[in-house]
Amino acid sequence: MAIANRAHTLENNANRLRLSVAARNFGSVPVAQALEATALAGFDTCDNFPWRDEAEFSVYTEGLQRYGLGAGVLVVNKVPDVNALGCSLNNPVDREGFLHELSRCAAAAQGAGCDRLEILSGNSTEGIPRQEQLNHAVEALRAAVPLLKKVGMTAVIEMLNSSEEHPGYFLDNTRDALDLIERVGSPHVKLLFDIYHVQLAEGNIIRKLREYIASIGQIHFADVPGRHEPGTGEINFRNVFKAIYELGDHYMGYVTAEYQPTDYSFRDLKLVAELATFE
Repeated sequence: MAIANRAHTLENNANRLRLSVAARNFGSVPVAQALEATALAGFDTCDNFPWRDEAEFSVYTEGLQRYGLGAGVLVVNKVPDVNALGCSLNNPVDREGFLHELSRCAAAAQGAGCDRLEILSGNSTEGIPRQEQLNHAVEALRAAVPLLKKVGMTAVIEMLNSSEEHPGYFLDNTRDALDLIERVGSPHVKLLFDIYHVQLAEGNIIRKLREYIASIGQIHFADVPGRHEPGTGEINFRNVFKAIYELGDHYMGYVTAEYQPTDYSFRDLKLVAELATFE
């Protein structure tokens, strides 16, 4: 798909949410094929593709350019998984490791034209009271702000459910996540609102989106249960997407498909684009 054609597609879809897809959705499909299908579905960016391996990173950045897609969000500290070993926010012993990973990821993001960085809290630290861990997370993010300001990037902090998928994950409720962001007090630090995790942990998705929108820097979604595409579970995505669309200029960020599709025909992305388009 030529970039000129891609621009024409976006112009014709001004009444659509800004859409992104996470690299995890591609499964074993070759990256170039997956990115082409993403662009043809009318999506704008790709999120969470690997940046630590130079060769793999190049495959994505070259593919994004070829198909006229942007680089959405890169994950700073998924080491080796969401437990963020040695680079968590809430353990002061990990502060240096976190800032090191942040610096490395920001450098990669600059090379890809990406201006948002996803940050995980890591797991709870045994023996440290929860409020004290939250204080450490605030301090870690405050220490990150100078670099974020220097490179012109926004960090989005992800709340994950700890009841089903990520037992032990520290930042597992929106109350603490919003408190954390408010205390950091920087426009460079916002919430990654994952519809899937919020539904599992708390529910009331639309109300929370409307109430918290000033603090939200990125939205992810998957259906519940199963973590597959819209239409496989209980969430009415047409209503949820409409609520986001009606926020207008209050939310100028992207809405990211982040799930395991039930097949790899990319029909799910076309469905998402339809659900996210309004008159």
